[in-house]
Amino acid sequence: GVKYCVDEACLPVKIFHGHVDSIKDKCDVLVLPRIMQLWKNEYICPKFCGLPEMVINSIEKLPLTITEPIYATSKNKLYKWAKISGKFLGKNNYEVKRAFMNALNEQNNYDIGINDSEYEINIALTGHPYNIYDSFSNMNIVKKLNNLGLGVITSEFTEEDILQKEAENLYKRPFWTFARENYGFAVNATKEKTVDGIIYVSSFNCGIDSVVIELIKDKVPDFPCLILKIDEHTGEAGIDTRIEAFKDILERRLFNESNISTFG
Repeated sequence: GVKYCVDEACLPVKIFHGHVDSIKDKCDVLVLPRIMQLWKNEYICPKFCGLPEMVINSIEKLPLTITEPIYATSKNKLYKWAKISGKFLGKNNYEVKRAFMNALNEQNNYDIGINDSEYEINIALTGHPYNIYDSFSNMNIVKKLNNLGLGVITSEFTEEDILQKEAENLYKRPFWTFARENYGFAVNATKEKTVDGIIYVSSFNCGIDSVVIELIKDKVPDFPCLILKIDEHTGEAGIDTRIEAFKDILERRLFNESNISTFG
């Protein structure tokens, strides 16, 4: 992906470019999701809003592409996207409706999130979902933490109204959905004492993360928090060293001392 993408883009965008290049000759139609909204009055990452244009203008000889914007603020709006996209595939309304309902049912029955609360020490793992759940880009951080005896809890196990309530305490409502969710989850987890530390997985060059991290630090300055910046140059040994050191800090704070530096 680095070959086709601008240097200023974050790692997930570069990976997306590489993925498109790897499959473009194996398919007849390519869906480039332009995800705009998940909630009203909020947007997701600005780079992902313009991702189709980035890909189309960077990678040659693409097949037919579907780039319709996705406003997933309601079932009806999401279905509208499905109907428009279905026409590109030559499908009638009945076929699109059936496929849409099947997909929606599968999505509703899919268990998302991680809640390893049975561990002695638990971590709130936060960041953009494509950083948290892509084991390639984050170098399998969940498995690494579990192997160190650290439990992982993610934002999906915090109710949406709680995330919203925490964000209401800010000077103004966050413009970006992931900013509101990551801030609300981290602050609530510390308030409810469901975790012993926070690990924020952030893409280098991510403007949203740079703001959210400072907001979290300002709200919970005395709570252990490790910021892991990832890009194409990140080495696995460096990640291992930092999370091992973070575990040592947590153990010393919990079982021996209380005046250990909180941010790593």
